[in-house]
Amino acid sequence: MDKGNEHFFYVLECKDGTYYAGYTNDLEKRVRVHNEGKGAKYTRARIPVRCIYMESFETKREAMRAEYQFKQLTRNAKERYMRKGQGTDEITKKC
Repeated sequence: MDKGNEHFFYVLECKDGTYYAGYTNDLEKRVRVHNEGKGAKYTRARIPVRCIYMESFETKREAMRAEYQFKQLTRNAKERYMRKGQGTDEITKKC
């Protein structure tokens, strides 16, 4: 898959332990923008953030669908989703 055509659903862990889920086509840049306080309003007061989970998709629509579905889950279900996606019992993956 060409790097320019990748679309990412990602999850950040904020300084206060909360999660923020989003979509981007440039994950490294997006995390940097969040940590500069120029990202989403939610993360501005919760920096630093760290990327703990990501999935890559071929289309923007697929990535945004994954983001929407993730946001509908409870916190416990979100943690199970991320563990399952990583094939591990811990959520430790950095993006």
